[in-house]
Amino acid sequence: MNVMEGELADAVNAIIKEGWDLRDGQVVPETDDITLAIFDREIAAEVYKAYLVGTSRLIKAGGGEIRSFDGDRVMGVFIGNFKNTSAAKTALRINYFFTQVLQPAFQEFYKSLQTSSFRFAQSVGIDTGEIRVARAGVRNDNDLIWVGGVPNVAAKLSSIREQGYSTYITEPVFKKLHQSAKLYDGQSMWERRTWQKGEPYGAGIVYRSSWWFKPSYNP
Repeated sequence: MNVMEGELADAVNAIIKEGWDLRDGQVVPETDDITLAIFDREIAAEVYKAYLVGTSRLIKAGGGEIRSFDGDRVMGVFIGNFKNTSAAKTALRINYFFTQVLQPAFQEFYKSLQTSSFRFAQSVGIDTGEIRVARAGVRNDNDLIWVGGVPNVAAKLSSIREQGYSTYITEPVFKKLHQSAKLYDGQSMWERRTWQKGEPYGAGIVYRSSWWFKPSYNP
């Protein structure tokens, strides 16, 4: 486990345990003193919080900037000459974080998750292109808005749920990837597929991946 992976694991475990009021036992507890069940919605809230903390750290470590949160979704913005490669590598690191750090931590702490109907799933969507940024609202109550198809397409891609796949990029992103984000030991990490819902946005062809990279502070 490298430094960043260890830090992410510590952050997830802290979130899982922070809601617990631990104390030294003075008497043998009665059945009514202990909560019998933990509702899925409470666990889901902890998963969302841990996910947003981890993904935000990974986005920043990958050279991106956090620009907005929407429920359980975070939008990261990458700029510069290698923005597409950086974003793609970050997405693959998020896949590792989610499947190899976050999910095992929750399943270990909440044993009931191993047999419950609760399902872990996430996807990252990436698109590239020009966007306009404007400030909207009223004085003392305004924020930046992102105008253009790129954020919309990326958000729609992040809503795709296909077993085994969690990273989706548009064809323009794929064409600009460095080989280090395309191939591993000569094997392609991406699979081309059609996406009918993306056709109205000019994104009828996308690439999906089931691969992951270990978290790292290196781009």
